[in-house]
Amino acid sequence: MPKSKRAKVYNLTQVSKKTRENKDKLFANIRECIPQYQHCFVFSIDNMRNNYLKDVRRELSDCRIFFGKTKLTARALGTTPEDAQADGLHLLTRHLSGSVGLLFTNRDPSTITDHFASLTQVDFARAGTVASRTFTVPPGLVYSTGGEVPAEHDVPVAHTLEPELRRLGMPTRMVKGKVCLGGDESGEGSAEGYTVCREGQVLDSRQTRLLKLFSVCMSEFRVDLLAYWSAASGEVTELEAAKERAKQQAAKGGDKMDEDEDEEDDE
Repeated sequence: MPKSKRAKVYNLTQVSKKTRENKDKLFANIRECIPQYQHCFVFSIDNMRNNYLKDVRRELSDCRIFFGKTKLTARALGTTPEDAQADGLHLLTRHLSGSVGLLFTNRDPSTITDHFASLTQVDFARAGTVASRTFTVPPGLVYSTGGEVPAEHDVPVAHTLEPELRRLGMPTRMVKGKVCLGGDESGEGSAEGYTVCREGQVLDSRQTRLLKLFSVCMSEFRVDLLAYWSAASGEVTELEAAKERAKQQAAKGGDKMDEDEDEEDDE
């Protein structure tokens, strides 16, 4: 049967590719901030969440935060002593690898480091996240937290969730209108519960959905400050997070730039 000409795929997304104008604007904005601020930090974010990042921008309203491709950011700062936009600023570019951003500020560096040291937010894990611990739902009556709290302080899951739990791989069944794992409410017929994930395992979408249904958070939004440049001294100070990052990269076979750094950056 011939393919119908009416069967067409329409993309409903409204996201357009960044143009040369966007890159030029970012380049100009970064260079404009260099003489206006006393310090420039390079930072990385673990488990990015836009709502938490908005809070960071709100709390640091007197600072400027930039995200962009590392090659473009490095060229804006200057990669050699000759083209550096300020004394010693080129030394900061060696920390521009992976998913990183720039923070320009006039605050004291110790104030910034103390602020981000206490800034952590737990959230539900997404696919690709490494499980921080093993989570197993015990046999018997299935509770809303999957056994994370004592039964007397918990409530059974709604019976309407049972089909979704089965669809996600849990061998549940309805017993007298209640969701059970194993033979009955006491768990007879099942020697052990259902292990959703194990520590160190890379989570898939099915596992993250189950963790969310049981209100188990395994993701932590955290900002790691790698290094900062000071205009007064022209020096770059490397922070502890950069040393830990270097060890991890060495263990993986060396530092690699983002794969999404394409030839457009070199235009």
